[in-house]
Amino acid sequence: MTTLAQLKAGQLAGATRLDLACGLTEFPREIFELADSLEILNLTSNALTSLPDDLHRLTHLRVLFCSDNAFTELPQCLGQCAKLSMIGFKANQISHVPAAALPPQLRWLILTDNSISQLPDELGQRPLLQKLMLAGNQLTQLPPSLANCANLELIRIASNRLTHLPDWLLTLPSLTWLAYAGNPVEMAVTVTGDDGTPNIPWSELELGEVLGEGASGIIHKAIWKPQALPVAVKLYKGTITSDGSPLHEMQACIAAGLHPNLIKVQGRVIEHPQGQAALVMSLIDPSYRNLAALPSLASCTRDIYEPDTRFSLDVVLRMARGIASAAAHLHRQGITHGDLYGHNILWNATGDCLLADFGAASFHATADTLETRALQRIEVRAFGVLLGELLERGEGVVSEDLIELQKSCCQPDVLARPSFDEIEGVLSSI
Repeated sequence: MTTLAQLKAGQLAGATRLDLACGLTEFPREIFELADSLEILNLTSNALTSLPDDLHRLTHLRVLFCSDNAFTELPQCLGQCAKLSMIGFKANQISHVPAAALPPQLRWLILTDNSISQLPDELGQRPLLQKLMLAGNQLTQLPPSLANCANLELIRIASNRLTHLPDWLLTLPSLTWLAYAGNPVEMAVTVTGDDGTPNIPWSELELGEVLGEGASGIIHKAIWKPQALPVAVKLYKGTITSDGSPLHEMQACIAAGLHPNLIKVQGRVIEHPQGQAALVMSLIDPSYRNLAALPSLASCTRDIYEPDTRFSLDVVLRMARGIASAAAHLHRQGITHGDLYGHNILWNATGDCLLADFGAASFHATADTLETRALQRIEVRAFGVLLGELLERGEGVVSEDLIELQKSCCQPDVLARPSFDEIEGVLSSI
């Protein structure tokens, strides 16, 4: 409430960002007094149902967050905001998305966890669209016009009602990160039955410090008492995340099986007092750290690396081989990771690495079909982006073979990209 009081007292002149989470039921008109400077407006976690028709008076507004409110329609006034490029309306009650609500500079649209059954065809007329988050809705199809979005790199459509993936989706030249778990099209090929993963009673675990927390759950350090073994326990949240359902993530972790560049699943937790889903996993050596940080508002789909990050050619090769091997293994199991990114890779100084976080993973048929090939080659582009980021930060002699491989992985013709088996062959010859 301090910020709201400051706003009303005229003490925020010149502010470029404003965050208000104080039970608002109406848009404070005093915000317009910041029209000459305001670029980022965050009204998440209020009780708003509408925005003013003259919102376009905020002429510098680039980013608007209105998640966790009570909107039932995406406000049409957004479409009049000339510079607005990022819109976030996660976890509202939206069932209608008018074409008029889509601003011309739209680059990043978050409509996760709503009640949307249809999107306007005009969405495909936003050429800058790069990131589209639609998990947890009621969509049975996507606008065919999205085939025109040559810059679209990340799509989250998990937990909807899609019975098939349209052909145009699998040929988008820039599509790199795709999550579609929890749709009828994916559930038809989901691995079922006894997976052989041990059940571990909750009473056998002694939880310790929190090691990390993400959208899908909280990871604790723990002791598995019968073995006196230090482990990590991930307690999954039940809510829809931007990637999809945490329970789908858990299923994919189990189905992935064993690989030296994946974190080993020790077992599935049973008999949790609140019935919470959880996995017991191997504890990662503290010498491992995240390769990169999450993308920023400005970078959109690109990870953020520390400015002084540098890799030797040996380390680049070692990491590239490890991640390619892990991805090839997943594809053989009928799994696409969906979020192959530096921020989901743990590494140490010698280049040992682990591909983590299956929040965006999806199942596909293991038969060699055009659809399967396309889904796998979309992920190959993610590897190409990662390899490019490693090479940009390489020191010493740069391998021309690696540069050619990186270009091949990112070429716009999806089916012309190499498979991960072929990538492994190239990497082993360097």
